[in-house]
Amino acid sequence: MRNVGCGMAYARAQIIETKRDSLKFVRYRDGEKLYGMGLSKFQQIAKEAKATYKIDKVVLVNTAILDRYIETFREF
Repeated sequence: MRNVGCGMAYARAQIIETKRDSLKFVRYRDGEKLYGMGLSKFQQIAKEAKATYKIDKVVLVNTAILDRYIETFREF
């Protein structure tokens, strides 16, 4: 019998990756879930990356800019 559990986790990871790639702008609450970090940390990083857009009372975060900023912290 095959071990199906590993395939399911891999498929779920691909879905999350695809969803992240398809969203250009997210709100803070959505971004915190998408990037797996706390709300205040996500807000801080988004502001440091200059990836925020304020429209009236709504703040949107450009995920493309944020991803490039986060990649600068990669350890080799």
